[in-house]
Amino acid sequence: MSARILSPSEEALAEAAARLRAGELVGLPTETVYGLAADARNPAAVRRIFAAKGRPSDHPLIVHLPSAEHLPQWARDIPEEAWTLAHRFWPGPLTLVLRRSDGVPLEVTGGQETVALRVPAHPVALALLRAFGSGLAAPSANRFGRVSPTTAADVLEELGEAVALVLDGGPCPVGVESTILDLSRLDTVGPVILRPGAIGAEELTEALGRPVAMADGGAPRVSGSLPGHYAPATPVRLVAAGEIEPVVTQQLAQGKRIALWSRHPVAASQVVWQELPAAPEDLARRLYAQLRAFDRLGVDEIVIERPQGKEPLVRALADRLERAARGSGGR
Repeated sequence: MSARILSPSEEALAEAAARLRAGELVGLPTETVYGLAADARNPAAVRRIFAAKGRPSDHPLIVHLPSAEHLPQWARDIPEEAWTLAHRFWPGPLTLVLRRSDGVPLEVTGGQETVALRVPAHPVALALLRAFGSGLAAPSANRFGRVSPTTAADVLEELGEAVALVLDGGPCPVGVESTILDLSRLDTVGPVILRPGAIGAEELTEALGRPVAMADGGAPRVSGSLPGHYAPATPVRLVAAGEIEPVVTQQLAQGKRIALWSRHPVAASQVVWQELPAAPEDLARRLYAQLRAFDRLGVDEIVIERPQGKEPLVRALADRLERAARGSGGR
């Protein structure tokens, strides 16, 4: 039987917390995407996340906390930089990678000695975390490598009966996953962004008073960092604005039907066009929903205009689309 979608009443929150305590999985809205939540202290429940998603067991999970005050329960040797960022950006779309405390199950960390932690900025997520009283492991509530869910209905479409219930918090207001910042190697490499998100290097550098670098080859494994990820079944092609018309024309000459997401349409009966939002915030909110909509059309290829700009969110969008293009097609 498929899970139920529940409005976040006091009764629904109490039921969700009880289900989590019993080792079951719950669909949880956050400001970024919907998560598949389990008790992060319960190794058997955490293993259910991996089974439901088809996720490799060495791919670590992010633990969501009720507040920054819970940090010492999950991390050790917490640097002052972590407290600085937590006080400035939490609740919010920033995940900090720290050295795990002894009580954190290795199932959560993918076998690593680091743990990824954040406090989400969604009222339903915070209400559930406070009702539960501890950390929840909550990767995106979709099958591994697929398009992330940004509505409660997406969670059911992806996971169905694997979830006990889904709390409906409406569409996710940010729409792409959190920035992940590694603070576990400050003495050797400094702070390093392992996954771009809405909070960028400039903001983090300003807050810390020291440079923040982008990912290097020696970084810990983190969520959403595989070359192919966030992918629909339909092949995705990411194209610069000036190359869209010749690329689409070439595909049409081969008899293909195209879904096109760009600022300007290409007039052809075999092209399904949607206008690409100009504002990065609007594009982020629509990104995964539009990929899902295109995937349902049965077209041969999805062609997307590469986002332009220097804002952190543009970098995050380009990252997600590049991974979607590498991971898409025939899955």
